[in-house]
Amino acid sequence: MDSSSGVLGNDLAYLMELYARACRAAPPRPAGLAAWLVRLVCDGPGWPDVILREWVPALGAKGLAEVTRLVEQRAAVADPDNWHQQWAVRHLREQLAEVSGDVDRYVAVLAEHLVSADQYERVVRVLAEAGRPADAIDWARRGLAEHPSGHQSARLRDLLVGLLIETGEPRAAAAERRAAFDKQPTIDNLRPLLATVAETDRDGTHTEWALTVVRDRVAQQPGYLSHLIDALHHTGRDDEAWHTGLARLDELPTRQRVELLHRRQQGHPADVREPYRALVNAHLLDSHDKRRYDTAITLLRHLRDAYAATGETDQFARYLDELRGQHQRRPSFLAKLDVARLHPGR
Repeated sequence: MDSSSGVLGNDLAYLMELYARACRAAPPRPAGLAAWLVRLVCDGPGWPDVILREWVPALGAKGLAEVTRLVEQRAAVADPDNWHQQWAVRHLREQLAEVSGDVDRYVAVLAEHLVSADQYERVVRVLAEAGRPADAIDWARRGLAEHPSGHQSARLRDLLVGLLIETGEPRAAAAERRAAFDKQPTIDNLRPLLATVAETDRDGTHTEWALTVVRDRVAQQPGYLSHLIDALHHTGRDDEAWHTGLARLDELPTRQRVELLHRRQQGHPADVREPYRALVNAHLLDSHDKRRYDTAITLLRHLRDAYAATGETDQFARYLDELRGQHQRRPSFLAKLDVARLHPGR
């Protein structure tokens, strides 16, 4: 049945937990329970998830041995091209290794399928929780060498940095952040770099170094311009962000253009009037954007506020009249303009 909302899935997960508790209170035959759990994972639709550690008390040693036997039996006949069969066997083997209590065995089983940073993260967490931070750090570095980018790698890097700080290596932690930023000078790498520096040595040179890196990258790859603007704002260089962005406004995504103007408007409303007018005109002429008229109205509200802040509402009224004249052939836009009631004198 459909459970796109997740409600049924959550309820079924709760029922599985409840049934595991019932089996702990009144254990069924270990072999029968083991067979049912293996069938559910291997032959079921992939849900509900079987969390084997919840069933260990009911299974006992005999039941776990039977699960192991059945899993190896499945592994021997699993179709190498059948994703679900391969996943089911691996999922149960990993859980069997987990509940064994043997950390090295668990790591070895996890290491059989190192296809993503997420799998390395699992190894690192197992070792860290076992009180083996040096091994955990080594595995984290291996994982990042194999998978240097992506959201899973970002989590793995966060874990590595945390371990380095906990083990008394704050400079190494900052160095990891710098290396990541040097490879990809994005705002997503800048925020954790500065947060780590603030937590460790508070060395302000990291900020200047990072801004130099992203400025140089923009000169080589203009696509990094949006990251430079975000980096300048994040480090309090609002004036530089404004002048840098204004000079290349057309190269910025729409969201960032509006944000740039909105920030500047707070203290310098006169500076944003011409850029806002240019944006309004660009949206009105963008026939590919179905919401162009609504976006233009929103921008006009910001523009009205900018004129009001400098006490020049009459100029805004004249601008609106000119805008109406220029777009007489866009009755839908003019109707929205009437509903918005932006004209100061009406």
